[in-house]
Order: sequence, then structure tokens, then C-alpha cells
Amino acid sequence: MTPGMTLLTGWGRTAPTRATVARPRTAEEAAALLAKAGGRGVVARGLGRAYGDAAQNAGGLVLDCTALERSWHVDSAGLVTASAGISLHDLMTALVPRGWFVPVTPGTRYVTVGGAVAADVHGKNHHVDSSFGAHLRSLRLLTADGSLRTLTPRDDLFWATVGGMGLTGVITEATFRCVPVETAWVRVDVERTRDLDETLATMTATDDGHRYTVAWIDLLARGGRMGRGVLTRGDHAVPGDLPARARGNPLAFAPRPLLSAPPRVPGGLLNRATVRAFNAAWYGKAPAAPRRIVQGIAPFFHPLDGVDGWNRMYGPRGFVQYQFVVPLGAEETLRRVVERLSGAGVVSFLTVLKRFGAGTPGMLSFPMPGWTLALDIPAGQSGLAAMLTEFDEWVAAAGGRLYLAKDSRMSAATMAATYPRLPQWREIRRRADPDGVFVSDLARRLRLC
Repeated sequence: MTPGMTLLTGWGRTAPTRATVARPRTAEEAAALLAKAGGRGVVARGLGRAYGDAAQNAGGLVLDCTALERSWHVDSAGLVTASAGISLHDLMTALVPRGWFVPVTPGTRYVTVGGAVAADVHGKNHHVDSSFGAHLRSLRLLTADGSLRTLTPRDDLFWATVGGMGLTGVITEATFRCVPVETAWVRVDVERTRDLDETLATMTATDDGHRYTVAWIDLLARGGRMGRGVLTRGDHAVPGDLPARARGNPLAFAPRPLLSAPPRVPGGLLNRATVRAFNAAWYGKAPAAPRRIVQGIAPFFHPLDGVDGWNRMYGPRGFVQYQFVVPLGAEETLRRVVERLSGAGVVSFLTVLKRFGAGTPGMLSFPMPGWTLALDIPAGQSGLAAMLTEFDEWVAAAGGRLYLAKDSRMSAATMAATYPRLPQWREIRRRADPDGVFVSDLARRLRLC
């Protein structure tokens, strides 16, 4: 538990800061560290998959919670109680062979349970199952005074913590309901779309018939092809869906990275030419007519996890992940953003469109009924900062918002304008942490605390 000064970044690698890092092994050790926190405060950190500065605390203390006691238990009804430091990867590896799947997974398995709660993560099933917080039954939270509290959805501090980005305390444990599965496979319908209008119309018409849906968008396509995409819709497969080779052990699940990114990648590898070539190949590979395939859980939910350290592929300057949501009925704002990006030839290696359903009561939770677009953009592209600031204004005017777990550059004014329940969250947080012990670089930048 010996602290050390460490340079930390988010997954986008754009804003490194130094903090004292400690690795408590128990809630008691974490409480002792809180008692010694200095004026720069403390924030918990998991596996560092927030893209921006949410798990950084310049000049202060960061608690690496991956060392907390790693335990989990599942009952016969699929109710899981897991320590906050365990990853969804480890949890899935244990649960899937037993016939259970996590209720919500983001695009990577390498997030901790605590991180999933703090960011109220969403996945391809939000239109049906909402976000992670909707499936929580209780939380254990270490608060600023060193007490360990059990919270349920009846508590306002529970909903301030769900999506609260670690600023209400240290999550030490969570209990949530899992989904029964018969196999470690997904039955997937794949379809190509000609343009953005067809993408939106097809998703609106067919999403509710599938548990999981997502569309990949080609941002470099222009004119009549603007917004063309590949739509994938999936459901958990049953043994009869599987190829013969998999039927003997349909719940086998032991995923691992297939490749590793080089430790140093020169800047500019992901440029307009390389991404255009990738987009053309990816779109061309998709079937011209709808087709059904069967995929494993890992390639369907977490394709990028197949490349260890894939964020290094963006080069030393890193990348910006920009994700926003606009309400249903504000499709014109989404279209304006896509038109602007396409017209400017902005390079986004991965552009993903999803349709959200009902959100949770979390005051700072991101999802709302509507459309969400996520972009991975290499940092340093000419005019990018001004363009994204303009998008912020469009999103705010449409009644939307940006995702805190992905954000690295939003202004405090945009935050205040787009999260209307921020004052309520601040008041609940103030009662739980009157001295402002919990703080982060993100919290300072957005003036949350």
C-alpha cells in the first residue's frame, strides 16, 4: 500500500497529470487513506478506461481499486454480488460458463464493476434494457467520513453515485441481476444501409425486435452515400443456432487478445487515406442483402478487445472520443453533425450509432431516449477543437448532452446547460462529502464540486 507519484492519463492519452497513487486492499485501508487525504482530495480509479480525465487527480491522491478484495457470488436466480475492483472480463469468464451474462456491457470487457456503476455504462441493449444502474439492487459505498454505507435505489445518494463519476465516494461492492444464457454465442442479423436516412429508418423499424443493435457509420462517405452504414442486430443464441463444432460445449468462454499494438506507433498512421480504405473494405465486406450469422460473445460485443493496447494505434498525441445523445425528434441535429464531419473529411476510425431507450434516475447518468453517436478522432486534426465546440452548442440546443466517461474537453458552461439535475446532484454530494474530499481533474474542469 506504499503510495507513489505516477503519471496518469485516460484511455485517449490526451491530458496526462501526476498524482500519488495508492492501492488499498480492503475498505479499511481505503478509509485510512481518505483520512490522510490532503487539500487536493482523492478519487477512485479502476482499469483506466474512461477516455478523458475522470480518474485523474493532479497533485492529489488516486486510489487504484483493482487491488481491493476480488470476490463475487451468484445465486440460483442470477443475482450477483461482486467487489468493485473485479473486471467485467473476469466476471464474464466466470459467469458465462455457468449460464449467466452481465445485464449491460460497454464496448470493452476491461472495466471494473465500480467503473461500470460510476459511469452508469450502456451497451447495445439500451433500447431494451437501459443502462447498468437499472439492474443494480444495492451498492456499498465508502464515504468521506470513513463509513461504509449500504445503499439501495430508495436512497438519493445511490442515484447520485450511479453515473456520479466517483465523486460521491469509493464504490466497494455492487449487487445486480444478470441475464440467463444458453450459449456463449450471439445470433446476429447483418444489413448494409445506403445512407443516414435509411440507417435511422431501419433502426427505428427493427430495433425493438432484437435485444442488441448497433450501426457502424462511414463518416468519409459523401453525397448520396453520406451516413451509409453496417447495421448489426443480435440476440443470445440457443444451442440449435450453433455450428456443429460448438454444440458440445456451448457455454465455453475464455476470450483473450489476438494481437498486441506496438509499444510505440508513429503519429498519422490513422489518416484519411488509411481510414477511407478501411471503411471501404468494412462496408464492402458486409452483405448487400440482410444475412444471419452466429458470432461469439467477444467479437460481437468487444471487437477492439482483440487488440491489446489498441489505443496506442492513434500515435503519441492520442485521440478524442466524442459521444453525444440527442432526444428522439432531434434527428436533424444528428444529421447536421454527420454532414459537417463528412464534408470536412474528419477522420474517425470508429463511428457508432445507437438508439437509446429509457434512462435511469441517476442525476449525472448520460443516456436518455434518443440517438447517440460516438466518434474516435485522432487528436490534433486541424480545426477539430472549434468544430467540436460548435457541436456542443448544437447538442445543447437540441436538449442533448455529452458522455462524461468519454469527455476530455467539454466546458463547465456546456455541462451546466445539458445536465439539468446537476444542482440536485451537487446538494446530495455536499451532504455526503461536506469537505469536498472526493475530486478529480474532470470535476475541476467542469466545476462539478
